[in-house]
Amino acid sequence: MAVISPSRRLRRTPFSDGVEAAGVKAYTIYNRMLLPTVFESVEADYRHLKDHVQVWDVSVERQVELRGPDAGRLMQMLTPRDLRRMLPGQCYYVPIVDETGGMLNDPVAVKLSEDRWWISIADSDLLLWVKGIANGYRLDVLVDEPDVSPLAIQGPKAEELVSRVFGERIRDIRFFRFDMFQFEGYDLAIARSGYSKQGGFEIYVPDSAIGMPLWNALFDAGEDLQVRAGCPNGIERIEGGLMSYGNDMTDDNTPHECGLGRFCDTQTAIGCIGRDALLRVSKEGPVQQIRPIAIHGEPVPTCDRPWPLRAGGKRVGQITSAAWSPDFKTNVSIGMVRMTHWDPGTDLEVETLDGMRRATVQKAFWL
Repeated sequence: MAVISPSRRLRRTPFSDGVEAAGVKAYTIYNRMLLPTVFESVEADYRHLKDHVQVWDVSVERQVELRGPDAGRLMQMLTPRDLRRMLPGQCYYVPIVDETGGMLNDPVAVKLSEDRWWISIADSDLLLWVKGIANGYRLDVLVDEPDVSPLAIQGPKAEELVSRVFGERIRDIRFFRFDMFQFEGYDLAIARSGYSKQGGFEIYVPDSAIGMPLWNALFDAGEDLQVRAGCPNGIERIEGGLMSYGNDMTDDNTPHECGLGRFCDTQTAIGCIGRDALLRVSKEGPVQQIRPIAIHGEPVPTCDRPWPLRAGGKRVGQITSAAWSPDFKTNVSIGMVRMTHWDPGTDLEVETLDGMRRATVQKAFWL
């Protein structure tokens, strides 16, 4: 089996020592860092996530910080979502688009104050795009990547675990809100958010030095909760319809094609760079869109490349993520489908790595 050769270009995280001690079995590369993908097995990790609580090293969700008088203006230039009513203490899911309306990223924006924002990014070089916009428009703003590393606590017992370390006030945080909490003399932003549908929190750790002390504190507090190290789980992600930038969508796709039209306020998000292009898209409507698709039969292999979707021998889309769901007893998948074949109940064929399979467009994701 091939291994990854370490180098300074591939950065460790503040929690890497804990991840390795927990017996990580596989990684992927994400924003030039190591993102764990398997501990016990994908299926066992899935079951534990749904039943208990896990601590995830998601330091790969790097922060792009905007700081200065024009921070808010720059943030609005990047996204078609109207941010005028967003208050400090809120988190927004925001499509980031280029001048053609193509998706560059789908991060969470964290508003720390009127003149300070974090953009918690998916896998891409978004920092360079944001710096280019700031310099090209001569904005009075500093754009940088701070030493901030998110640690996610996910699963049905997440609230109990986090409250044991940070106190009962943690239970008052509403979904996609955050508040500040103390740990070893540091102020940490903790948000009720995360890349799973099981509920939980993301802790923005502001200094690498306290990474392992926080990791150890969470494990010490959660022994009776069956806490384990974990990671974003491919099965649970697809069941819940959580898209992966670079897998399910790229800069060739608009937010409307990705089912994110509700986050595009093209009439009011005046400053957005891609607004004119998205106005045309919203008026005409997309010709293809992401849909949940059940693939029938035995478990499919790993979807490491797009699988063509066909109807009557004609290509009508592609599957971008797929996995066998133990809970729903079917292969769950995410696919981009042409409008002629995206209605729920439509029967299709998918060209998997082990042959053609029957597939059916679903009404909603499995959740």
